Amino acid sequence: MATSRDGVVDPEGHDDAPRARSMQDVAPKDTWTVFKIMGEFVEGFETLRPIEPAVSIFGGSRVRVNSRYYRKAVQVAQALAREGFSIITGGGPGIMEAANLGARRGGGRSIGLNIRLPFEHRPNRHIDTLVNFNYFFARKVMFIKYACAYVVFPGGYGTLDEAFEALTLVQTHKVDNFPVIMIGSDFWKGMIRWIEREMLGRGMIAKEDQRLFTLTDDAQEVCRLVREGWRRRVQSNGASARS
Repeated sequence: MATSRDGVVDPEGHDDAPRARSMQDVAPKDTWTVFKIMGEFVEGFETLRPIEPAVSIFGGSRVRVNSRYYRKAVQVAQALAREGFSIITGGGPGIMEAANLGARRGGGRSIGLNIRLPFEHRPNRHIDTLVNFNYFFARKVMFIKYACAYVVFPGGYGTLDEAFEALTLVQTHKVDNFPVIMIGSDFWKGMIRWIEREMLGRGMIAKEDQRLFTLTDDAQEVCRLVREGWRRRVQSNGASARS
């Protein structure tokens, strides 16, 4: 049995065994990071508290202005804004820009939750309220906490990340009365078939889990689903307050 250069006994007899990091080894900069994270939560809570009801809209940053998905995102956000819903996006280009533009055209509040990344574009110019984040997890809390629904357009890994996190929260009843609406039937149908064939077929999800999201390309159907979800949430919160 040997002792490593860090003074830790190595039962295998290796003198260069790495020492497991303990709580006492946390660097001073790590503890200060906690306050930076806390600051992002505080700023998010203080800024976004007045915006409800709101809908978070997700989709690819690479979607071009002349894309039908871009035009559809403008249409959907505009329709929701006219119904009185604020629109929350990631604040970037593509679908996010389209949704913020639609919010403005519909006379609603246009919110961008921007993540600071070295390779991303600046926030789009259609945002009324901008909150900047360094930490993805703090930003994701704001998306779900202040929204009554998610509307998910075609996108990449980040879009899928947000969609499946919401579905997990609904599935586990961490959030209730929360519609998750997928727009772009031609884009999503392959994934939905895979979910049915592989996840459901292999018993990884229950049959009722397929009903956790709705696939539609109709802006008015989106508005109806969001309205109904919001109404159920208000009724549920009122019942909870009275009990």
